Amino acid sequence: MSSDVAVAAKPAPKGWRLVLANLSQPKVLVMLLLGFSSGIPLYLVGNTLGFWMRENAIELSTIGFLSWVGLAYSLKFLWAPLVDKLDAPVLGRWLGRRRGWMLLSQIVVAVALVGMALVQPQQGQLVLAGVVVDQLLVFGVLALVVAFASATQDIVIDAWRIEIADSNEQQGLLTSTSALGYRGALLVTDALILIFAAHVGWSVSYELMAALMAVGMVATLAAREPASSVLAAKTSHPALFTAKGLYDALVGPFVVFFRDHGSWALLMLVTISLYRMPDFVFGPMANPFYADLGIDKETVGAVRGSFGLVATIVGIAAAGLSALRFGFIATLLAGAVLGPASNLAFAYLAHHGADPGVFTAAMVIDNFCNGFAGVALIGYMSSLTNVGYTATQYALLSSFYALPGKFLKGLSGVAVEHLEVGRSLLDAYSLFFVGTALIGVPALLLCLILAVRRPGAAPRAPAANGLTG
Repeated sequence: MSSDVAVAAKPAPKGWRLVLANLSQPKVLVMLLLGFSSGIPLYLVGNTLGFWMRENAIELSTIGFLSWVGLAYSLKFLWAPLVDKLDAPVLGRWLGRRRGWMLLSQIVVAVALVGMALVQPQQGQLVLAGVVVDQLLVFGVLALVVAFASATQDIVIDAWRIEIADSNEQQGLLTSTSALGYRGALLVTDALILIFAAHVGWSVSYELMAALMAVGMVATLAAREPASSVLAAKTSHPALFTAKGLYDALVGPFVVFFRDHGSWALLMLVTISLYRMPDFVFGPMANPFYADLGIDKETVGAVRGSFGLVATIVGIAAAGLSALRFGFIATLLAGAVLGPASNLAFAYLAHHGADPGVFTAAMVIDNFCNGFAGVALIGYMSSLTNVGYTATQYALLSSFYALPGKFLKGLSGVAVEHLEVGRSLLDAYSLFFVGTALIGVPALLLCLILAVRRPGAAPRAPAANGLTG
């Protein structure tokens, strides 16, 4: 009996002992690798792709239009309920619901990236199964497949992270670990790939990126299927395919959001949708601008991977400290100024040619300001979610904030081409960057209104049976 008492009296680890105990768990390493896998495809069908296309003399308008494949990331909530409730074909029976979808999406991403490397973004025609098709169209379809599979991978990795955590503290650790892996992947696909491409070419570089998806595959095989997912897989969910089930899954979180925030809800949603629009519209033209400016890929990659990386980390840290000291609203307001204003640095760069010093300064300003603004918005959106609908509401909010900007960015190339009429290309770029900064003015004004908003009650927890209970 005394031994039983001794065991019961053994204190639970606290402080740094608790941190070390969590860090030693295999799921932390798996989360790091899955975060890396999640970040690999993003820029390969986004900004980095624009650099490759511009070097192949693809028109700016076409580059802008092709950026619309990124809308898949903003629309993922539409098929998330199916991924959440159904097993992946074949692989689901072997690995379980979460890991089955993970591996399937990772395989599809890797295969489609290899396809992009083989097809290449060029004007011309291909013969597929005896049918003559436009080469650039095939390339665009493959990019869309990458984006769709990547968005699906994000859905499942987020679900796995939430379900595998044993506590809120461990959830925080897993979230940070995932973000670290994700940032590492962005460094590879936004900076190092430019150095690779300068030496071995774009096609080989994309094939290397496809090979890096093996990191996620290994992590998936090493991961443990969450107990809640195993239980869900053994239970049928016919309610999902009824009007009531679909209402709860897709409409319910919005209803709760408007119920919690009342007359301020619409203002919050509009503010969120406009907040990062300058950055979204600016994005597709950044790498083509560097190419047209005459800055070589090695320089862009080196600056992004050094000064840019440090500036991003400092911006993220500054936003975190600001949120702790001054609150989410004040930090949101500061980000609404810094984010759009950073685009003016590139307008200045357009008049100074390929000056490495000015380029480095512009990159530092941009990375710091956007690192700050990104954390400010994430923190604010997280503060708006309801306890009973945290994951779903955050997914919807993150999709909502990105959707308008990702639609408009498809027109960015057309905008630059129109501005070029009667002036030089670099003057057109400069005016475009100033215009993207001005797009941020409405969001700034809305943030000012939110800053003087009267204090409201915290979001209420939903009823035990949910909306339809």
